[in-house]
Amino acid sequence: MLTLDVCVEPLFTKESTEERIARIGACGYKSVELWLHDATFDGSDFDFGAPRDAKAIRQACEAAGMTLNNLVVNPPDDGTIGGAPVMAATRAKYLERVEATIAFAKAAGCSKAITCAGDEQPGMSRPAMRAAVEEALGAAAEIAARNDFTLLLEPLNTRVDHIGYSLNSSEEAAYIVRSVGSPNLRLLYDVYHMQVMEGDVVAHLGAARDVIGHYHSAGVPGRAEHVNCELNYPFILKAVAETGYAGSFGLEYFPADKDHAASLKAVRDYLMQSGVCE
Repeated sequence: MLTLDVCVEPLFTKESTEERIARIGACGYKSVELWLHDATFDGSDFDFGAPRDAKAIRQACEAAGMTLNNLVVNPPDDGTIGGAPVMAATRAKYLERVEATIAFAKAAGCSKAITCAGDEQPGMSRPAMRAAVEEALGAAAEIAARNDFTLLLEPLNTRVDHIGYSLNSSEEAAYIVRSVGSPNLRLLYDVYHMQVMEGDVVAHLGAARDVIGHYHSAGVPGRAEHVNCELNYPFILKAVAETGYAGSFGLEYFPADKDHAASLKAVRDYLMQSGVCE
């Protein structure tokens, strides 16, 4: 069975991280995920004046009968926060960020974190950018291995949400993961982003089945609720289960419904129609 997990960041944005976890658990979910460990997303931007408390998050999850599935190492941008694998000049900064994120994650009770490649670099060819990412992730995977931890490389769409990002293909991301060749580096397949970029979701996730370590999802178009969109999510979930994947399926969406609890319950009811989720 797949476990539905919810990204807390776009939800209940006036409340603390711990309160959000409790609210999501009350909607029937068993797992959550966060973005940055040292900033809270308030619905429009990151608030670095409100860093997370690993112990409090762990306690909130335990109180709600939930698990924390993953965090995010670095934003998908120019490397200002924590560096970026594609930028060799920020390599040391990036690896320090990996170390810090792993330490926080383990204290909070999880063993996975998402890493982004960073923005395209002017003057660098695509093979050169790919080589830089592979080298950085190879070093990061060694850190992860020493800590019994998993890093998840995420390709994103560059048509709508992340113009200028250097990695927008599940095929190229899977190639990088296979090239690094570490069990501590896997692919995050985001159904929303890859539908925008590639389409043919079931075929693409099937082709990457050997390296996928996590999924993200949202409605297309709009990145809102999964219901009433162009994707048949119960069908996709069945296809995911048929690949042999039995981990978490992340819901990372920005609710159109102002009643976030109602939104979460409607999405869960819809996805449970697949018969492969809990």
